[in-house]
Amino acid sequence: MFFRDLQKVLKENIREYGMYIALFAIMTIFTITTDGVFISSRNISNLLNQTGYIAILAVGMTLVIVIQHIDLSVGFLSGFLGAIAAIALSFWHIPVYVVIPLLLVLGALAGLITAFPVAQLGIPSFVTSLAGWLIYRGALLLVTAGTGTIIINDNIFNAIGNGYIPDIPGLSNFLPEMHKLTLLLGVAAIMLFIKSTLSGRKEKQAYDFEVLPQDMFILELVFVSVLIALITWVLAGYNGLSWTVVVVLLVVSIYHFVTTQTVVGRHVYAVGGNPEAAELSGINVKNITYMVFGSMGMLSALSGILFASRLQSATTTAGTLFELDAIAAAYIGGVSAAGGVGKIMGSFIGALVYMSLTSGMNLMGIDIAYQYVVRGAVLVAAVVFDVATRSSSK
Repeated sequence: MFFRDLQKVLKENIREYGMYIALFAIMTIFTITTDGVFISSRNISNLLNQTGYIAILAVGMTLVIVIQHIDLSVGFLSGFLGAIAAIALSFWHIPVYVVIPLLLVLGALAGLITAFPVAQLGIPSFVTSLAGWLIYRGALLLVTAGTGTIIINDNIFNAIGNGYIPDIPGLSNFLPEMHKLTLLLGVAAIMLFIKSTLSGRKEKQAYDFEVLPQDMFILELVFVSVLIALITWVLAGYNGLSWTVVVVLLVVSIYHFVTTQTVVGRHVYAVGGNPEAAELSGINVKNITYMVFGSMGMLSALSGILFASRLQSATTTAGTLFELDAIAAAYIGGVSAAGGVGKIMGSFIGALVYMSLTSGMNLMGIDIAYQYVVRGAVLVAAVVFDVATRSSSK
C-alpha cells in the first residue's frame, strides 16, 4: 500500500518533485566523487553564496517566462548597476543606505523601459531585451573605462556578500564549534513548515480538495524537516547563515507568497496561460507586463549588489552570461517554455542544481569546456522533460 501510494504520488507530481530528485542525485554523486568535500560545511556555505545572485535573477526570470516573454538584458544590467554602486560608494562617497534603495529604483525603471515597447508596441521581448543587453554592456564598459576594476571599501556593503549573521553571545560553552543562532533558526523553520503544511492540508480538506494520502503526507513532513535540519546543521558548522542567504530566502519567500496567495499572482499565471482570455476576463495585460519587467529590473539591481559585494569590486566583465544562467535555472526548476507554468521555489532549486553542477565539477578538476557541455546537456534535458510532462498531462 505504501509503495503503491508513493509510486502514484511521484507519477502525478513528477514535474514538481523531479528537480528535488535531481538535486539529491547530483549532491550524492559529487559527495562520493570528492570524498565528502562537496558536502563539507565550508563548501556548502560557499555554494549557497555563489548561488545567491543567480537565484535572485532566476526568481524574476520565472515570472517573465511565465507570461511568455524573455529578458536578455538582466545580466549586464546587473553588472552595470553593480558598477554604479561601486562608483557611488568609492568616488561619490554616498552612504550605503542611500545607494542600495537608489539602485533598486534604477533597476525597476530599467525594467519598465524594457517593458514599454513590449506592452505598448507589441515588439517581441527578445528584440527589446537584446537591445538592452547591448546598451548595458556598452554602459558598463563606459563607466569602468577610466579605472578598470573599481575597488569597494565600504565594510557594510561588502558584508552583504561576505558577512554572516552574528551568533548569540554568552553561549560559547554550548556546542562551541556550532553557530547557535543558525541552529535555532533551523528549528523555527521546521516548526513553521510543519504548521503551514498542516493548516494548508486542513484548508484543502475543508473545501473537499484532493490532498496527499496520510502516509505520503507524513513522509513529506518527515523528509522536508530532516532536509532542513541537515542543511541547518551543515551551515552551523561554518559561520552559520550568511547575509546573502538571508537576502535570497527573503526574496524567495516574498515572491512565493505573492505568486501563490494574492490576486496579482493569479493574474500573472492567467496572462501566461492565455493572454487573450485574460484580457477578455478583465485583467490588464499591459499592467502585468510592466509589473513583471519592473520586478525583473529591480531584482537585477539586487543581483548586481550581491555580486559586487561578494567580489568587493566592480569589473568590466561583471554580468557576463548571468542572463543565460538565470534562464537555465528557471527551466531546470520547472518553468515551462510555453508559459503559464512555473514556481518560485522550483526556480530556486533549479539555481541550486545548476550551481551545484559547477561547484562539483570544479572540485573534481573537470575542464571548463566540458563543464559547459554538461550544463548545456542538463538544460536540454530540462526542456525535453517539460515537453514530455506537458504532453503526458494532456
